[in-house]
Amino acid sequence: MIKYSNDELLTGIQQNNSVILRYIYNNFYGKINAFIKSNNGDESDANDIFQESIIIIYRKIKSKSLVLNEASFETYLYSVCRLLWLKQLDKRKKNIVKVDELHQFADTAYDDDLLEVSKKNEKYKLYQEHFAKLGDDCQKILKLFFDKVPLKEIADRMGFASESYAKKRKHKCKEYLVRSIKQDSEFKSIVEDDLY
Repeated sequence: MIKYSNDELLTGIQQNNSVILRYIYNNFYGKINAFIKSNNGDESDANDIFQESIIIIYRKIKSKSLVLNEASFETYLYSVCRLLWLKQLDKRKKNIVKVDELHQFADTAYDDDLLEVSKKNEKYKLYQEHFAKLGDDCQKILKLFFDKVPLKEIADRMGFASESYAKKRKHKCKEYLVRSIKQDSEFKSIVEDDLY
């Protein structure tokens, strides 16, 4: 059986290599699935956690902040999944029964960093969800603004009469997006997490 090194697995994730991703799924998903199912989760939860952990690892690779040192990729992946599931359980306020099963994979040196990346992931998902609910015009205006397109050009592209009107519309769209996010109960739980 082929066995990949840490570097090969990380490079495979970064390059979205289907062979490596399938290898990771085939070799590591079963234990994660069993762990989550034995701790008040189901197959759907296991899939979500596993996918989110791969996204977090991908983002850490991209930001060049992932250093495995002595840990194996498997250990790191389990640490990410464990941490994400414990956060999810905390949100659901369920009892944690058999968390010790994966204690051997826990590495507290990673936990703080992973929590931070996980929190950014949650914030980004929340932002995307609310951005998608905006009207087409607001989405276009804000995309242009976030891409640092000058207001004069935004006015031209959107067919607005003036730069000041483009500025006013951008402000209203941004204000609506922020208000929408802040009213979401998920936002409140993310902010509460930041306070602890």
